[in-house]
Amino acid sequence: MEPRLTDNLMVFFTLIIFLSQGSAEIYEDLNFCGTWRHGNGPLSLNLNLSTGCDGISISASKSSLSIEGQITALCSEAKEILLHPAGSKLESYFCLYWEPLQDQLKLQFRELNLTLCPPASMWGTCCSQLSNGPKSHEAAYGILNGSVKTDLFSDKVHAAYKFKGTSIACNTLLNEENQGSAEVIITEDKDKGSTAEVEMKKDFRGFNITSPTTTSGSAESATTVQIPRVLKKVAKSTNKVSCTFLKNNSMFQEGPVEGRILNVVEITVGNDTIENLSEPIRISFHHDVIPKRHSRKCVSWDTKKDPSQVNWVDKGCKTRVNGGKHTECLCDHLTFFTVLVQMEPRPVRHLLALTAITSLGCAVSVISCIALIIFLYKKSKRFQKQCILIHRGLAISLVLLNLLFFLTGVLANVGGEYLCTWVGAGLHYALLSSFSWMGIEVFHTFMLVKLVLINFPNPKPYVWNLVGFALPLLPVTILFAVGDIYGLREVEQSEDESDPYKMCWLKNNPRALSAHYFTIAVLAILVVSGLVMLLPVYKQIRTRVEWRQNKMVLFSIWGLSIVFGITWGLTFLDFGPLSDFVLFLFCILNSFQGFLLMLRFFILDRMSKRAGGSAFSSTSSGSTRQHMLQAQEKS
Repeated sequence: MEPRLTDNLMVFFTLIIFLSQGSAEIYEDLNFCGTWRHGNGPLSLNLNLSTGCDGISISASKSSLSIEGQITALCSEAKEILLHPAGSKLESYFCLYWEPLQDQLKLQFRELNLTLCPPASMWGTCCSQLSNGPKSHEAAYGILNGSVKTDLFSDKVHAAYKFKGTSIACNTLLNEENQGSAEVIITEDKDKGSTAEVEMKKDFRGFNITSPTTTSGSAESATTVQIPRVLKKVAKSTNKVSCTFLKNNSMFQEGPVEGRILNVVEITVGNDTIENLSEPIRISFHHDVIPKRHSRKCVSWDTKKDPSQVNWVDKGCKTRVNGGKHTECLCDHLTFFTVLVQMEPRPVRHLLALTAITSLGCAVSVISCIALIIFLYKKSKRFQKQCILIHRGLAISLVLLNLLFFLTGVLANVGGEYLCTWVGAGLHYALLSSFSWMGIEVFHTFMLVKLVLINFPNPKPYVWNLVGFALPLLPVTILFAVGDIYGLREVEQSEDESDPYKMCWLKNNPRALSAHYFTIAVLAILVVSGLVMLLPVYKQIRTRVEWRQNKMVLFSIWGLSIVFGITWGLTFLDFGPLSDFVLFLFCILNSFQGFLLMLRFFILDRMSKRAGGSAFSSTSSGSTRQHMLQAQEKS
């Protein structure tokens, strides 16, 4: 009798505890609503969310509503949001919505609709099966009539409500939700791959299919397709969706494919042409790590142009990159889908024409700069001017740059890798030296325009030479010592990728990227500085009578743009529909830079002689800013 009495007492006390705490409901998602009782001051939202599945807490005080905890797979937020300024209302209705399959959290507060965590693709696990925890104490300010869907927790005012979460596989959760709305038949083909045929029933609410690779224990190449419910409405010939996870991708790699493709998935509904879906097909590709330097995009096979030819396009697809191992595609049509990874730089269009223009421009620039150096040397005997030394330094660096660039193709084919290591380093040095002298031109003009009134001392000539010739040698020496940075570089042409153009330059490897980014940074600083310097120069010269009469303001700005190296900034505009035009303009202006530089100085000298003076006769230490500018323009 005693054991039975003991069991009865345990059941009795358990029942009392259960009734005192209330039953704990389980919710797949969360739809929590209530009335916030607050003060009449400004109202704010305190958000503190992190990834995990520990649970979520909704609390309220006199002036703030707080949402905190661990419930998301990707979203992490910690911020304060102003909901409403001070007002007379003391109560506000709100609802908090949590959708685990989309990792989305939304808040509706009065007329506001806030997305606290934007929707994302299904991750490995979802935080679901939320159970309400014990209610907090009653308070003067807090949440009144807290409820989830139709379940009212309390008609009193409580300071907070807590819900505990449970991790569950997203695939399992989605299939539980859609159970009974679809049936799946999976077939295997040794050559083609696996095909999943999904029958969309009358109450179809969406479905997701994962490639069979996950069942074999390898999730590195798994692909998941999430079929939206809207597909049932637009399907005409049949109610069956076919998803084929292809094994052999070699046929899709044929033709002019600009990169490497990952797994290919074919999605069809009979012979229907499905386009412009209001809710996209979600395709999640799991793959090996893709380095950040390699861009990727979701593409689909355009069968309209020529079904027999592979033609990957990104139209109709959006790409979401979730780390190095996961790429999600959101597409509004049905066909073949994959992820295109750009492994190498894109082949250059019109490479033969660009090479011819550049070679001609470099040859002309070498001759022009040599003539300019002789011209400046003769002038330096008559006038001891710092500007002559600076112009001469720029001309010498351009001679070296254009000469090496003109010969780099020949040396790459004749000398091979060893010679290209030295030539590539020399070419990089010449480029940095040219940028340095262009920067010196910018700074010297700044001294003439802005620093003349404070009698800023002119640096010694050897300082300019150190900055222009010695300083660029430092990074090149370091990069050369590191090794495997300079050498043979092959540039593919889009017309014939089997016959690339060889040159001596920076190698195409991860280590050489540091040198590439350094050069781009130097160029960006130079271009920005030149553009900034053009503004005060233009303000000075546009008011001068002789320039207005001869209509030479435009010529002066053009000339300074050549001297300052602003034309090199066209490399940042090499994108979009005008990419080819910008590329040709870049090659023409910069390969002929030496010729244009010589032309500018000869024209200025000719104008000065007609005016009865000399381009270098005015002093560089005048007492007025206008006089200094005039000396610089004439020099």
